[in-house]
Formats: sequence, structure tokens, C-alpha cells
Amino acid sequence: MGKMITLTAGDGFKLAAYEAPAVGQAKGNLVLVQEIFGVNRHIKAISDKWASRGYRVVAPALFDRVEKNVDLGYGQDDFTKGRETRGKLALDNVVADVRAAADYLGKPGTAAILGYCFGGFVTFVSSCRLSFAAAAGYYGGSIVNHMNEKPKCPTILHFGALDKAIPLTDVDKIKAARTDVTVYVYDKADHGFCCDERPTFHAESCKTADERSMALFAKNLKA
Repeated sequence: MGKMITLTAGDGFKLAAYEAPAVGQAKGNLVLVQEIFGVNRHIKAISDKWASRGYRVVAPALFDRVEKNVDLGYGQDDFTKGRETRGKLALDNVVADVRAAADYLGKPGTAAILGYCFGGFVTFVSSCRLSFAAAAGYYGGSIVNHMNEKPKCPTILHFGALDKAIPLTDVDKIKAARTDVTVYVYDKADHGFCCDERPTFHAESCKTADERSMALFAKNLKA
């Protein structure tokens, strides 16, 4: 459905991105942020899914500053490489590249942002440092380390109660620190519960989380 495009960040760096055009009645623009596995088959497929719901989607290749064309699966070697690649990124550059995707979609504050895993973390930080209409982060690790930052837009976060990578004690800290953010916890969900290429995929939890994200976008995002 979509195609690869090139974005230009504020410092002149050029990065790839996957763009999927909205299908049917347009609901607005959406920056979709990758997991630690790059803009892979799953991220393209999930971008297409959101596009089929009426959103124009751009998924920036945030690993391009370390290595171009990172496209990983979900095996242990892929996980190790994804984690190592993420570790080489500077957060300021990540935010700059998210800004490039948002700018490509239109005026500041007119797009929403949504992300998974690493992208869930990036979504939260971007909601605090950039201008978006709304933000929805899925199982983002390390948010607890940035919980004193304040989102500039309506923001929701989705976590799995079975997620050992993000303990519920961290989720409780986020809830306490960020009473301006709506935090949902899914009792039957583990990390990666919206990725149908992982054994932890949980369709019911993902469906509910997506419905909540779409309700947030419907309230705050203009077509």
C-alpha cells in the first residue's frame, strides 16, 4: 500500500521513511514510530493498517543515523542487534527525526503520534518536546526515566500487566508522576502485545488499545 520516501531533518540529515496514504474518509495525519527492529515488514504492515482506518501515516527510519536499511525479525540475534543499534542513538537526534516526519505531514501540532516498544518511549518524549495534536504510546520502556517531562498534548499510554521488561512498579510511578496522562494496563497482555509476529501478541488487548487510541485521535485530530 505504501512507499519509501526520504525526509530531511533540521540539521540536514536525510533519513528514509515509509509513507502509507489514508484509505477512505481522511481522519488526519499520523507519525508512527518503530520498535527496535527498524522499519521492518511489521511496521510497514501496521502503518498500512492505520492507513486503512483513514490516517495518512509516515514511519521514519530512526536507525538511519547509525545504519541504513535496518530491517530485523524477532529472533534473539535480531533483538540483540536492535538493542545495540538503539544504544548508539542520541535522543536529541531521534526527536529531530520525528520532527522531520511531523513537518513532512504539515503544520506543527496538526499530526498525532503513535509508537510501539522503543517507539512507545519515543512517542512519550516527543509529546513533551514537540508539537502534536495527540499521542498514544504502546509498551514504551524507559518512560519512567523521563516521567517528570510534561506532554504538550493529550497523551495516553498502554502497558501489559505481564510485561517483565516494564514492571508494574514503574507503571505505578508513571501514573503518580503524570496525572495528566491516561495510563491503561491490560491484565492479559505481555510486552509486544500488538505485534502479530511475536508469541506475545494478544489480539483482544491490542483491539481495545487501538480503539482507545482512535477515540483520542477522533477527539483531538483534524482531518
